[in-house]
Amino acid sequence: MANTENLDAKIEQLLNVEKQMRLAGDVAGTRKAVTDILQLCFDARAWKTLNDQIVVLSKRRGQLKQAVTAMVQQAMQYIDETPDIETRIELIKTLNSVSAGKIYVEIERARLIKKLAKIKEEQGLIAEAADLMQEIAVETFGAMAKTEKIAFILEQVRLCLDRQDYVRAQILSRKISPRVFDADASKEKKKPKEGDNVVEEPPADIPSLLELKRIYYELMIRYYSHNNDYLEICRCYKAIYEIPSVKENPAEWIPILRKICWYLVLSPHDPMQSSLLNSTLEDKNLSEIQNFKLLLKQLVTMEVIQWTTLWDTYKNEFENEKVSGKSLGEKAAEDLRQRIIEHNILVVSKYYARITLKRLAELLCLSVQEAEKHLSDMVVSKALIAKIDRPMGIVCFQTAKDSNEILNSWAANLEKLLDLVEKSCHQIHKETMVHKAALKV
Repeated sequence: MANTENLDAKIEQLLNVEKQMRLAGDVAGTRKAVTDILQLCFDARAWKTLNDQIVVLSKRRGQLKQAVTAMVQQAMQYIDETPDIETRIELIKTLNSVSAGKIYVEIERARLIKKLAKIKEEQGLIAEAADLMQEIAVETFGAMAKTEKIAFILEQVRLCLDRQDYVRAQILSRKISPRVFDADASKEKKKPKEGDNVVEEPPADIPSLLELKRIYYELMIRYYSHNNDYLEICRCYKAIYEIPSVKENPAEWIPILRKICWYLVLSPHDPMQSSLLNSTLEDKNLSEIQNFKLLLKQLVTMEVIQWTTLWDTYKNEFENEKVSGKSLGEKAAEDLRQRIIEHNILVVSKYYARITLKRLAELLCLSVQEAEKHLSDMVVSKALIAKIDRPMGIVCFQTAKDSNEILNSWAANLEKLLDLVEKSCHQIHKETMVHKAALKV
């Protein structure tokens, strides 16, 4: 009791000093008085008094911005010293209410929210943690370090993925441009011009830009895995593979290169997939995993692939492949078979202008109905141009020409014909002149 009275007396004394300094406009004096009050409460471990004093000091008439900033920064150091989780949450909420709507303590507020969200997550309240994090739009904070901004947005994305809110996760991930990870850190540090915001140094626990790059792409893999967007997953793994620290360590790049190969094979055929396929085949590191090199070569070679042979060869590799601690799954196995069938149909279309459905089904090792279904799906997705004459059972792979193309080819043929006629006339005329000259002689 005596200690409490003693503390109250000291605080009252310092509050009078703070008032005199504040009214005199003494920034340094006010700041010192405010921090001394908080230090007194902390030394006495009077947490309730500390919270009350923070609120009282922030609401005093004409309170200086610098004093509020110093007070919030000072109180943030006490968060880890709190005796229990309830006291910690109470202190964070008090500081949060004090800093709300004040632009000069926006960075401190963002860090407070992050700490509170972490506590909520540890308590299993992921939805609450995600909602808390989404209140803060750090991309508008000029004074926050770039790495801290990225780390904060990535934390927002992670919590959205944890609560399976994939739409919001995508919206938040678009706030980060992948090009920001390729920026040269040495060139970034320019001397601030007069009037520019001074960018604060990020806290020690914020990862480096390359570490953040890896975290970003790992989160994007989680997002694209939900949609089974194999090509985008492959591009994410490719970006992780290009990180220098990964490329230097074979224990890291071999599993990643294996995943790149699998997701390339699972991706539907399109120009981007073909480009990635060829660039991966040119990678010298691929010779370290020879069986995957052979797999990719089979896709590039214009020959029909026997599904049963391929599956028998790669079944164990496929089932042992782990992504985020889980195997690729039955859906991926079905998609792999689908991609091999699509590859075989494209190969057949290159060699045949017309083919019977029965023969096509034999080449694909499928029934006639299955072959027709897969062919129709490819025509609908515009991966292939084909027409099926069902009564005759014939597939025609020839491209239908539009009227402009027909007219252009006709005009070109006519031009060639007229050139030949002109050359022939010239040759006849030349021969006639030679013979006339010979007769005259």
